[in-house]
Amino acid sequence: MKMCFPVESDQGLESKVFGHFGSAPVFVVFETETNSIDTINNQDLGHVHGKCNPLKALDGKTVDVIVVGGIGAGAITKLNGMGIKVYRASNGTVRDNIESFKSNTMTEITIEHTCGGHAGGCGH
Repeated sequence: MKMCFPVESDQGLESKVFGHFGSAPVFVVFETETNSIDTINNQDLGHVHGKCNPLKALDGKTVDVIVVGGIGAGAITKLNGMGIKVYRASNGTVRDNIESFKSNTMTEITIEHTCGGHAGGCGH
C-alpha cells in the first residue's frame, strides 16, 4: 500500500505532516510492503483556491491513502472518486502517523469534515 503524506519539507519519516493537502509543497510516499520512501513535489501548488487537481499535484503518481491535517471538498471528492481514502493526521511526524494508521486509530475524512477555506477550519 502506498501512503501519501503532504509535508512542508522532506525529512523522510521525520517530516511533519502538513495541515492542508493542496498547499503542501511536497508529498512523502511510504510503501508499506517494502518500507521504502519516495517524494513528489506538488505539481499543482499554484492552483486557484478550490480548484486543486490532486492527480496533477501528485504528478500522475498513484497512491492508496492520503493522510493529512485538512483537505478541501473538491480535492477529497476527486480523490475518493479515484478510490483513494483520506485520513485525518494526528500531530506529529510521518512515522507517528504510519503507526496510528497501522493501529487503526485514524479517522477517515469525509466531505462533511473538509476545510472551510485556507484561513480557517483546516488542519488540527
